[in-house]
Amino acid sequence: MAEPIDSVLVVFNPGSTGDADVLAEQLRDELGAARPELTVRLVPTEYAGHARVIAREAASAGGRPLIVSASGDGGYNEVVNGIMDVPGTAASAAVLAAGNANDHDRVTARRPLAEAILDGRPEPMDLLEMHRDDDPPHYAHSYIGFGLTPVVALQIEKGGKGSIREVITTVRAFWAFTPFEVEFSRGDRRRIDNLVFANIGEMAKVAELSATSRPDDGRFEVVLLEHRPKWKQLWVAARAAFSGLGRQPATSDFRFTACGPMPVQIDGEVDEVAGGTAIRVRCAAGALNVVR
Repeated sequence: MAEPIDSVLVVFNPGSTGDADVLAEQLRDELGAARPELTVRLVPTEYAGHARVIAREAASAGGRPLIVSASGDGGYNEVVNGIMDVPGTAASAAVLAAGNANDHDRVTARRPLAEAILDGRPEPMDLLEMHRDDDPPHYAHSYIGFGLTPVVALQIEKGGKGSIREVITTVRAFWAFTPFEVEFSRGDRRRIDNLVFANIGEMAKVAELSATSRPDDGRFEVVLLEHRPKWKQLWVAARAAFSGLGRQPATSDFRFTACGPMPVQIDGEVDEVAGGTAIRVRCAAGALNVVR
């Protein structure tokens, strides 16, 4: 277990649709009342990607700071990657749920964050490490998804979040979806509907991907759904929502090549992978110290 933290930095987006600024202030006040000697600073972001810059600078400054992301899964991903930009740093991370899905906090949190900061020491957590060809790695704290998962997420971003709008957008994206083709390291090609690498067992607020997933076991679950008729896709989605998909195969390393362009969702944020890109996902065991 890592040494205790010596300061707290809370990163938040003042323009978010949630209550990130209010929650950040509440955490600062609660920590200040309990431990007035602990330095707690609030730092607002000013542009997309700024949270990663803030976290990188804090992780480079020395000491043992706890960098808290008052955000959803996407904002927390920026903070995680900012810390990982600094090899050997003693910085640790935590998330103060202030987003739409908040999958990571919902699955991993053991107690209120203020209590965890006051009572606990940082502990190691695995990360997913994704490489595209020879590019620098990008890290994920919860999941990386290819296929239907990012397609639906992208349409929700365009159509707007909110329960009714999300349902309508999800249905439209589902019926318009066409499968993607990938080539695995053995040389065989398959058409897939969904390929998800999971460091936690749940995603999208309701779907249980794996009954055995843990963020600190040195492995990640692989949820591979080959192309099937729409009614079978619906059956799998309903099973994930109501009873879970059960035990899934786990590994510490997975490689494939995107045969054509395809979207990827990394901790809630959607990006694009060019056709012909070689993808490697590995488990970075114990790579990040966290408070939860």
